[in-house]
Amino acid sequence: MELKDILTKRRSVRKFSDKPVEVDKLQRVVERTLTAPSSRNSRSTRLWITQDKALLEHISEMRDYGAAFVKGASAAVLVMGDTSLTDLWKVNCSISATVLQMALVDEGLASCWVHVEGRPCLKDEPEGRQAEEHLRQKIALPENYRVLCVVALGYSDFEPAPLPPYNGEERVKWL
Repeated sequence: MELKDILTKRRSVRKFSDKPVEVDKLQRVVERTLTAPSSRNSRSTRLWITQDKALLEHISEMRDYGAAFVKGASAAVLVMGDTSLTDLWKVNCSISATVLQMALVDEGLASCWVHVEGRPCLKDEPEGRQAEEHLRQKIALPENYRVLCVVALGYSDFEPAPLPPYNGEERVKWL
């Protein structure tokens, strides 16, 4: 698939079919994701993948808003940064998560990013327990790993609507 097609086709999908994702597809996606650029070539991004239904359910409960759909995904990728390698881990993870989502489209898969870093478990308690703390209850993450996001993925259960045309007047200014 050409890049312009991947960029056009990529949509945030929160409803997945029951069809499991093939491990070889996930492996190709991971290999492509690991080619993402990083600050000073620090390669600080870490990817942990799960297809375990109980763990997907646990992840879906990390926030009381915007994460429930992870339970219905075929798999999820925790996109994390090794803070011992760079202070720019969030930027590196963001780049990697974007490449990850493009690679998923290229394999015929759909995905949706769920933000973790700095997000509370309960929307009405922003200073309360954090989503990352919830994840660490069941996932033994090294102390120096911080979770930026979880990318839920699978085969889409529907055909998402195309993006509306972009209005360049508001979003782009030529200098």
